[in-house]
Amino acid sequence: MKSVLVILTQANLSSLQVHESLSATMVLATFGAEVKILLQGAALSLLRSDLQFDQVKHAFKLASNMVDSFEFYDLTPILVEQKNQNSAFVQQSEQELTFIELSPEFIRGFDHVLYW
Repeated sequence: MKSVLVILTQANLSSLQVHESLSATMVLATFGAEVKILLQGAALSLLRSDLQFDQVKHAFKLASNMVDSFEFYDLTPILVEQKNQNSAFVQQSEQELTFIELSPEFIRGFDHVLYW
């Protein structure tokens, strides 16, 4: 089975690209790829699931709602770099998280890496 590391960097409410990236990731998992997701930078906001969608304020639906369904696709635990473990998004998250040190050795452990 091929292993894929998906590195997400886009914020929760920033663009349609976040939804497309999450959808593609779920498709990979559905068809048998071993997928691990690493949240970096602005993508840490995807861990905040207590937001309410307001079509007047938000152009796009909440991508964090998709993250809530990761367990059904065997996409948990979500990977977060150790340097971000004190982030408010991480501290308040209800998601299953694993803290990692991102290094060339870690990346070489995957057959493919997707950076979105």
